[in-house]
Amino acid sequence: MLSHLKVFEDGQVIVERDGKIIGVSSSLIVTMGRDPLRHHTYYGITDDGYFYNHDPKGDTLYGAEVYVDPECRRQGIGSILYGLRRELCKRLNLRRILAGGRLWAYEQYASKYTPEEYVHAVQDGVVRDPVMGFQLSEGFVVRDVMANYIRDPRSRNYATLIEWLNPHYRQPPEAEDRKVRVACVQYAMRKINSFGEFAEQVRYFVETAGEDYGADYVLFPEFFSVQLLSAMEPTGSREGIRRLADLTPEFRELMSTLARQQGLHIIAGSHPVLQPDGSLQNEAMLFRPDGTFVSQPKLHITPSERTWWGINGGRSLLVIQTPKAKIGILICYDVEFPEAARYLAEQGVEILFVPYCTDNRQGYLRVTKCAAARAIENQIYVVTAGVVGNLPDVPAMDIHYGRAAVFTPSDFEFARDGIQAEADPNVETMLVTDL
Repeated sequence: MLSHLKVFEDGQVIVERDGKIIGVSSSLIVTMGRDPLRHHTYYGITDDGYFYNHDPKGDTLYGAEVYVDPECRRQGIGSILYGLRRELCKRLNLRRILAGGRLWAYEQYASKYTPEEYVHAVQDGVVRDPVMGFQLSEGFVVRDVMANYIRDPRSRNYATLIEWLNPHYRQPPEAEDRKVRVACVQYAMRKINSFGEFAEQVRYFVETAGEDYGADYVLFPEFFSVQLLSAMEPTGSREGIRRLADLTPEFRELMSTLARQQGLHIIAGSHPVLQPDGSLQNEAMLFRPDGTFVSQPKLHITPSERTWWGINGGRSLLVIQTPKAKIGILICYDVEFPEAARYLAEQGVEILFVPYCTDNRQGYLRVTKCAAARAIENQIYVVTAGVVGNLPDVPAMDIHYGRAAVFTPSDFEFARDGIQAEADPNVETMLVTDL
């Protein structure tokens, strides 16, 4: 509750009696976009319960939790909490309240009813479900049934998707301009002699994107920092990648400083990062305009990454709320697996950034054709950038094939071929376009 108060104080309610807490309600604001009734999970919609995805500019109040002390039930405490939530929705001029309601008694009836049949039985008065019955009495409507919403044996992980529409909602007179500008760096790998030379090459692109083009997001390619190995004494591939991981603090400081100076978001390609257990992960770091960052690990590791460098896969997918859009990152091979992008899209991601590193045209086509498919499947933008050039003395990074591109859904509102913009292949450049 303390963390929730820091994120969204107005959405947290505590009811006390004689100094004892007898009721709690927790809510956050989210943006549901064009598909407000899409399925989701509790942990996805609440950012693992921490509410870090709270969006003050969103249109939906999400009811994450209501609790009433068992000794104080049937005394109207729940109705008070629900009433205060409705009043908050009206006061903030939000379009709706959504929540997931677990099927409280479904385990008892699972052999007789499907989840949907169980809901109908409760609505018809055949089965008593105190949770759903209370929600219906408070004016909520069941819109759907969601599987795997939350780990709960009693409901077999099912939940209703319930909605209350704000009858006083008024469309804002003028929707905010949500146009965003992205810059995709087609980064040339060439021998350098120091970290300073690497920093100058990176700084050039970030400053150009920020000062000359006013970009909101700058995307670098996967493993572009491996260029730093060309400034070190030649060594074996596994020893080299760990030397590169030792430069993580300097890499982060460089990117953090540039993000602050230019006031933009940098998706810093990817970089090998040493984990507490001594293993290595391939991580894409998003640096915010205030200099802070979050890391998205690569989930699916290629055979060459395992063989040459001993890279291990991560286990988490981040949904990142930024002022202009909700974004996600899939590193190279990850975009070839539809489930990962689908999960992010179901959590409301609007722009998917895909840094990649491929050595030949076949590899480039695998990544980019899958990226285009993810844009079509999920009705989102997919922004890609790859490395070009050569590093002859760095094992596993000798040649590259890349062509930065931005893919769109294939519909009449977008580019005819589903490609918003595309750079010339295999030359050092930066692709800039508006979404």
